[in-house]
Amino acid sequence: MKKQLLVLTIVCFMFAGFPLGAFGEPITIDWWFAHGGRLGEKVQSIVSDFNASQNQYKVVATYKGNYHDTMTAGIAAFRSKNPPHILQVFEVGTASMMAAKGAIKPVYEVMAESGQTWSPDAYLPTVTSYYTTPEGKMLSMPFNSSTPVLYYNVEAFEKAGLDPDKPPKTWPEVAEYARKLVKAGYSGGFSTAWISWIHLENFSAWHNVPFGSKANGFEGIDTEFVFNSPLHVKHIQSLADWQKENIFVYGGRRNTGNAKFGSGEVAMYTESSAGYAGFKKTAKFPFRTSMLPYWPEAKGAPQNTIIGGASLWVMQGHSAEEYKGVAAFFSYLSKPEVQADWHQFTGYLPITMAAYEYTQKQGFYKENPDMETALKQMTLNKPTPNSKGLRFGNFVQMRAIMYDTLEAIFAGDMTAQAGLDDAAAKGNRLLRKFEKAHK
Repeated sequence: MKKQLLVLTIVCFMFAGFPLGAFGEPITIDWWFAHGGRLGEKVQSIVSDFNASQNQYKVVATYKGNYHDTMTAGIAAFRSKNPPHILQVFEVGTASMMAAKGAIKPVYEVMAESGQTWSPDAYLPTVTSYYTTPEGKMLSMPFNSSTPVLYYNVEAFEKAGLDPDKPPKTWPEVAEYARKLVKAGYSGGFSTAWISWIHLENFSAWHNVPFGSKANGFEGIDTEFVFNSPLHVKHIQSLADWQKENIFVYGGRRNTGNAKFGSGEVAMYTESSAGYAGFKKTAKFPFRTSMLPYWPEAKGAPQNTIIGGASLWVMQGHSAEEYKGVAAFFSYLSKPEVQADWHQFTGYLPITMAAYEYTQKQGFYKENPDMETALKQMTLNKPTPNSKGLRFGNFVQMRAIMYDTLEAIFAGDMTAQAGLDDAAAKGNRLLRKFEKAHK
């Protein structure tokens, strides 16, 4: 009997402190993410560091393709009752995830139930507002938030007789600079990635004009698109007209045009702040960043830009112990040193004020001032109802409509006015379908 008690005591001692995993093994937390290349490598590095920092949980990060593919895979997994614990979803999927009743477990609940010390007030306001309810309750965990900036080739500017210390501030100045760059031998003045996100969505926020009614969807799903305003039309028509002089060169959907800047083909490029790491690796010339240009006649411009990127949604269907593991991982991701490292490596924003201050104290921005442009731009002014973000149902499908429309305009098949009118009408039909399904 004494021998049995001794064995039992030893076994209890061996497994003391372990969560309810099989045979004392760490509890597995599945995270499906959408970063390839160097960003994907960094994600795996963060996960490895977390796993090494404790022995209760093991996060397994799995690449599921681009944002659209990852979201689609997550929805399919939920329907088959085998969802991951954490799903990375791009910002345009926010409204759809909010409306997916029974599919998600709000982050504020996950954190509260776990007992983790946590507050949404720790995050940048322009980031927090995108993923919270009107009552300030955070539904998903911000992770990789970015905003677009203007990249420019210092070497090209000097060749064209332009001052690299004075990048263009307005769109008329962009056209003026671009003409000089083309004259200097460059095949194009400027190009862009993410044409709809930068030149319609962020364009609206930057100029403090509505993209849609009802505070861009934040005040109700009975919203309508209004991105066919005179200012929107002027900008898109200008891009189409500038093509004739190679002032503007269309680079394709998403960020397929990045090679145009990285190779030196075009000297100016609007792209996500998260493109910094890639350009740092590929560009064979010095480059800098500046704030997005604006139309000077727009009252109140420039205002502030809005975020892109993605957040981490917690899926339903898992145990309380597993959710404690999710909460522990989210707390780790939010640490100033972890966020600062992610920001400094990738160009994504540091999502907490503590991480921003941590980076400042390190003297990072003195050595890398171009990495602070996005933050200055995001916090330039207090967000307005037109500039705190977008929240539209079926917006993934809407992005496809906007791409089709913009390409038709750039091809000369329709005017900017006709194209944007048509896109807004098609988009409003999608919104009514979403509203009907979620009343």
